[in-house]
Amino acid sequence: MAAALERNGTVVDDTFAEAFPMKATRIVITAHNLTWARHAAAAATGFATSVIACGCEAGVERELPPDQTPDGRPGIAILIFSMSGKELAKQIERRIGQCVLTCPTTAVYAGLAEGEAVALGKNLRFFGDGWQTSKVIAGVRYWRVPVMDGEFVAQETTAVVKGVGGGNLLLLARDTDSALAVSEAAVAAMKHLPNVIMPFPGGVVRSGSKVGSKYPALGASTNDAFCPSLVGLVAKSELTAETRCVMEIVIDGLTEADVGAAMRAGIEAGTAIGRAGGLLRISAGNYGGKLGPFHFHLHKLMGVAS
Repeated sequence: MAAALERNGTVVDDTFAEAFPMKATRIVITAHNLTWARHAAAAATGFATSVIACGCEAGVERELPPDQTPDGRPGIAILIFSMSGKELAKQIERRIGQCVLTCPTTAVYAGLAEGEAVALGKNLRFFGDGWQTSKVIAGVRYWRVPVMDGEFVAQETTAVVKGVGGGNLLLLARDTDSALAVSEAAVAAMKHLPNVIMPFPGGVVRSGSKVGSKYPALGASTNDAFCPSLVGLVAKSELTAETRCVMEIVIDGLTEADVGAAMRAGIEAGTAIGRAGGLLRISAGNYGGKLGPFHFHLHKLMGVAS
């Protein structure tokens, strides 16, 4: 096992999380009140935990008060990530068309000012069946589509930028209650930061994976080295008999610095609970540097020189 350091009784491995380039956008959804903005955001970011099968990774970034939205109404900022600009554009159109256009009282706007322009309302306007109209304000075009509660307003395009996906922490705990408590605290700390999402349910994934499988049709399979039920059965378990539950947090961010800041916040939240709260060890997942160019070394994030 690699060298490690200890904080509040919790061992932090001398390892790194390996992340990879993605394409990303921020979209602002507003509505008559925050309840309906939340409904639209939840639907638009559904089934978006992993690009492996979902086509994108998406989540709510933050809630926005009326003085921070383009139309002065309550809003939600969401982030959507995909492996290519083409796939991201497809996901934006489908998710906004099926989940925001359909939601009572909503409107949708670009949340990034600069980047490659892709369609937001540009194609959705055709739902208006010829009754749609547009207006240019300060050089930006907005579409107004008649719907049964009035009109759906959508900015014509949104900006796509380079992003970073796959930052992660592995939280090794004494039992399920401890693992959940630590995970929830870490995710809560990360949510205070801008420009990041944790796309899995509640920000946490229990089915961490490794590359490859004994079954040729599968490109990934359960990370057996971190499965408590397989201690003593697999050749290279990472766990001891004391470790009975492992949770992973995956982080996507608009920049490398954003992902690093979120991981640091998660480590700090976890070690604040420490061994007394059941957190035995913090590690991270990587593929030997072969997956992506972004390497987040845990000790460096904690300010410890290598």
